[in-house]
Order: sequence, then C-alpha cells, then structure tokens
Amino acid sequence: MHSQTNDVNTQADRRHHHRCSRSASLLAVAVVAVAVLSNAQVASAFATPKSHHRQLLVKGGLHHSPSACSHQSYFKGYRTHHLSTSSSGTRQTSSTRTASSLQARSPPPIDEEEFQRSLLEARIANDVKSTIVKEEKERIEVITKKIDQEKEELQDAVKEVKEAVREISQSAKSLGGAVIGTSTEVIEAAVDVSKSAINLGGALMIKAPRIFSRLFTLMATSETRNDILRRRKYYKSDWTDAFKKKRLVVPAVLFLYFACLAPAVSFGTISYEITNGSIGVVEFLLGSGVAGMLYSVLCGQPMAFLAPTGLTLAFISGLFRFCTLRDLPFFPVYAWVGLWTSAFMSILGLLGASKLIRYCTRFTDEVFNGMLSVNFLYEACSSLRRNFDNADPMNLTMPFVALSMALGTFYGTMNVVKFEATKFFNTKVRKNIRNFGPVSMIILFTLLNLTPWCQKFHVPTLLAPDTFQLAGGRSLLVALKDIPVKTRLLCAFPATLLTALFFMDQNITVRLINSPENKLKKGEAYNLDMLALGLITGVLSICGLPWMCGATVQSMNHVRAMAETKLNEETNRLEITGVTETRVTGFVIHAMLASSIMLLPLIKKIPVPVVSGVFLFLGRRLMTGNTFFQRITDGIAETNRLPDKHPIKLLGRKKMNAYTFTQVLCLAGLFGFKLLPAISLFFPAMIGVLMSIRAFVLPKFFSEEEFVALGDATPRQQAVI
Repeated sequence: MHSQTNDVNTQADRRHHHRCSRSASLLAVAVVAVAVLSNAQVASAFATPKSHHRQLLVKGGLHHSPSACSHQSYFKGYRTHHLSTSSSGTRQTSSTRTASSLQARSPPPIDEEEFQRSLLEARIANDVKSTIVKEEKERIEVITKKIDQEKEELQDAVKEVKEAVREISQSAKSLGGAVIGTSTEVIEAAVDVSKSAINLGGALMIKAPRIFSRLFTLMATSETRNDILRRRKYYKSDWTDAFKKKRLVVPAVLFLYFACLAPAVSFGTISYEITNGSIGVVEFLLGSGVAGMLYSVLCGQPMAFLAPTGLTLAFISGLFRFCTLRDLPFFPVYAWVGLWTSAFMSILGLLGASKLIRYCTRFTDEVFNGMLSVNFLYEACSSLRRNFDNADPMNLTMPFVALSMALGTFYGTMNVVKFEATKFFNTKVRKNIRNFGPVSMIILFTLLNLTPWCQKFHVPTLLAPDTFQLAGGRSLLVALKDIPVKTRLLCAFPATLLTALFFMDQNITVRLINSPENKLKKGEAYNLDMLALGLITGVLSICGLPWMCGATVQSMNHVRAMAETKLNEETNRLEITGVTETRVTGFVIHAMLASSIMLLPLIKKIPVPVVSGVFLFLGRRLMTGNTFFQRITDGIAETNRLPDKHPIKLLGRKKMNAYTFTQVLCLAGLFGFKLLPAISLFFPAMIGVLMSIRAFVLPKFFSEEEFVALGDATPRQQAVI
C-alpha cells in the first residue's frame, strides 16, 4: 500500500512538472509573439486610450486577469512549493498522506490564454509608459536647446553692444579731433586771407595811389567828398572814445550781441526752409559778422548796424522761387544779382544820390518803420503759433510752456530796460541792470530749459549744425560762369528792385540815427554809407552769403545802449543827453557773431521761444518814438491830458485820425503785399508807391500848415541833407 501511494505521488509530481514545463514553453512563445508584433500595431495601441485597449482585448477573446508580475510571482512560489514538497515527501510516511491532501496542497490550475493576455497587456502598458517618458525627454531636450540658443543670442547681443559702444567712443574721439582740426584750418585760412589782403592792399597802395585818387576824383561828386572830409577828422576818435566809456561799452556789446544773434539765427533757420537748404544759419552768422566788421571800418555813421531783415529775406525767397521755376542755378543768379546791385549802389553813393532821400517824408518813414516793427511781431507770433499747429498729441503741454517762455522773456526784458527810471538803488546800479538785463533774461530762460522739469516738455531749440559747414557742403566762392552771358545781363533787372530796397532801407535807418533827438555830434555821411554798403554787397554776393542792409531795430538799440539819459519830470520819460559815437562796439559785436560758428553746439541750447520773446521785445521797442503808433492811442485819449502842441489840439481829432487811418491802410497794404509769395519779389516797388501817395494824393486833402502840425512837412520846407 505504501509503495502504491509513492507511485501515485510520483505520477502526480510528474504530471505537475509536465504542466509547468508546458506553461514555461507557452510563456516563451508569448514573449516571442509580442516581440514580433508589427510597429504599426504597437503604435496604434500606444495612441489608443486604455479603455480602448481593453475593448480590443475583449474583441480578441481576452478577459481581464491579474498582472504579469502577479502570475510570475505565483508561478515562482508554486515551483518553490513543488520542490520543497518533493524533497520532503521521501521522509514522510505514506500512511499520513492521502490523495485528497495532495490535491489540497497542489496550486490551482493556470489558464494559459489568460496568462498570455495579461502578459500582453503589461507589455503594452510598459511600452506606453516608455513612450511617454521618451516624449518628455525629447521635449525637455528641445526646451534645453532653445534656452542654450537664446543664451548664445544674448551673449552675441552683449558683444554687439560692447562693440557699438567702442565704435561710438572712437567716433566721438575722431569727431572731436575733426572739430579741432576744422577750427584750426578755419583760423589758419582766415589768417592767410588776412595776410593776402594786407599784402594786396599794401601793393595797391604803393603801386597805384595816383590811379585810385584820380578815379575817385573823377567819379565822386562834391557830396561824397564832403562826407569823407567831414568824417575823416573824427575817424581816430571813433576808435578811442570807446575806452573812455567802458561802463557803457561792455554791457552794450553783450546785449547787442544777443540782439544781433537772435535775428541772424532765426532768419537763418527760416531761410534754410524756404531755400531748400541753400542758405542756412552758418551763412547768416558768417555774413552778418563779415558785413558788420567791414561796415564798422568803411562807413560814415558807425552807430548804424547792418543785419538781415525780413524784407531782404522776402526778396531772397522770391528770387529762389523764380530760379526754381525757370530751372536756373540759384547761386550763380544770386551772385550776379548781388554784383549788379553792388555796382548800382556804388554808383549812387559816388554820385551823391542819397540827397534824394529828402523826398521821403516822415509819412513814409513812419509807415516803413511800422512795417519793420509789425514784421518782428509777426515772425514771433508765427513761431509760437507753429508750436500749437504741430503739437504732439502726447505732449500738448509743450506749446503752453513755449508761450510762457516767450512772454516771460519779453516781459522780463521790458521791465529790466525800464528799471533805470525807477527809484531803487543808485544811478550806476540801475544803468547796469538796464544794460545787462536783456542778456540775463536770455541766459535765465536757457538755463531753465535745461532743468529736468523743462526737459520733459521737449521745448524746441535753435536749429544749427554741430560744426562749421556751408549748406550743401559747397565751396565759399560761387561759380560765376555757370550761367550764360545773356542770363548774367538779365540779372540787372531784379538788381534794380533790390537796389531800391537797400537805398530806402539804408537811408531811412541812417536818417533815424541822425535824428536831432539822439544828440549826435560828429555829423552824417549818407553817400559814404551807401558806397560802403555797395562794396560789402559785392563781397557777400561772390561768397554766396546773405545780403545785409541797414537794420533799424539793432541800430536804434545801439544808440540807446551808448546814450547818456536823464528823466524828464514833465513827461516822465527818459531823454538822451549825449551818445558815445564809436566804431569799437560794432566791430567787436560782429566779430563775436562771426566767431559764433565755433559755438554752434552752445547756440543750439537756446530755446526758440526765447528768441521769439526777443523778437517781441525788438518789435515793441521799435514802436517807441514812432509818432504813428502814438497817434493811434492818442486818437481815443482825453484832450485835456494831451500836450499843448499836440495835433489834436491844433487840427482837431477828426483831421488827425484821418491822417493816421491813411497810414494804417498803407501799412496793411504793404504788409499784405509782402506776404504774397507770387509778388514778394517786387515788394521794394511799394516803397515808391508810399512816396507817391504822400507827394500827390495827400496834398489834396491836407494843407501845408496841417502837414507841419503833424510833423510831416513837404520836402521844400525841410532842410537839405
């Protein structure tokens, strides 16, 4: 019985071992089957959700079973149990074991198909997990590469910035050296030109004094010779008197430098726009300086100043438009018009034609000076209006800040000039405040504009280049042969209009300077002044620099700056007691103007509204002493408060207002004619119309006694110049 039991156990063990061997074989076959699955099927399984995998398994006849790991551990435990049982079976007795106990100890049978399905599902899950991990790794690698690439780009950008900073530093050093070199070259060229001029002048004086003397004697009339003889005895004192009145000279030079600088820069900026960059700020500064220095040496009345004016600029603008329409080169035409004008003015000066200015009565003088005053006010207001028209929507505060600067400059300058009539401090202090006041206002508002508070408003400053350079990079001398001979001859026609403008402007300005109210003692020299202006016009034309003529505003300010004054208690106005007549102030001021081309970076710091404020001051200052504007206000004044010899008391309010209204109409027509671009070239002809109105129209409505009461006596009643 015992042997039979052992045989039964042995057979059971063999059957169980056979089943395990067959399960292992099936497991190996399943592994091989999974390995040989196609990539497309695996990829499809990976891209399918887990629930979908289960559906596919169900469709294929597979059911959910424990994981492969559980089956492997179960199979491993089963083998261990089988080995331990078989080894201990020989030591145990067969009597204590039965077939039922053997069956109870044996593990349950394993479903091979279910095991294969579980193994396949585990394989798919592992592959999905590995695929996800692989994708995450790839994404991390891509991000890492992008970070490395951006890091490299940032490093390259830093290198480029460093190289740019290095290049800018080198360029700045080169620019500084170029500026210094250019300045040195300009100075050397000026020295060479001066030496050449001195040598040439010396040679001419040595070799041909008799030729020039005889030529001048033949051409010059008695009036011109009398002008030269009259001023020759004062020529030395014109230079030495300035050193006796230093307290007047220094403030006058400083104030008038800015008073002459502002129009030069402002008109240069406007000219640059209307001439398409042909004539700009540098040309106006250089032309003003050269013309002023030459005039101080050659003229007969040194208290008069040459400067650019709005009327001259209007003529230049008209000539430029004419050349553009006719497709003519501007500078050759400009030079030949200037040379013809120079010749005409020199001939008028030699022939003593300035005596004809006596037919230009006070009626014409007042309207002409009123035109100059209104033109200054118009240019100032136009500049301020452009700030509002072209305002940045993101910076609408700037126009109001600019307007405040202009009005502040105007109001401050007017008050410091009037400070001399106050009771504060002593006479010397009040005069110094008056003389240095306008300069201090310009400096004050320029410094104010440099503060961080004003910088954020971006108030415009003067337009000027950084270095000395003529517009367009042209040479100093104009190519006179670039136009045919016929065109050169035709340039004489516009030259006659320019000659008429210069003749009137120069003589009216000088006659205002020589007015008895100014208490000048050295005498006039109208023809010598005209001759000097003619020669200077020729020099400016050859160099392509803007023309200059008598500047009424600057000239009258020059007289007032060099005048001794006292307060008239009856009229409560300052009256001139004497004037220091000198050539030094004019020469030094215009030398500083010519040197200002070296200070262009500093000039660019001056705000444009400050210049507009100076224009307002100059325009208002020119109204002072003009009886035309005084009669406008007196027309509505109380009669009892007017002086005894006032025209209203002598003629009546209606008669005086009729005369004044005629002047207002003439001023309006003159200014309107100047504003029309199509006919502005012929503007000088309107001055002749004013003289014709006074000579032929007004005598039909006013008697000679009425003209005398109005201070506008006819030429036959005036003293001959």
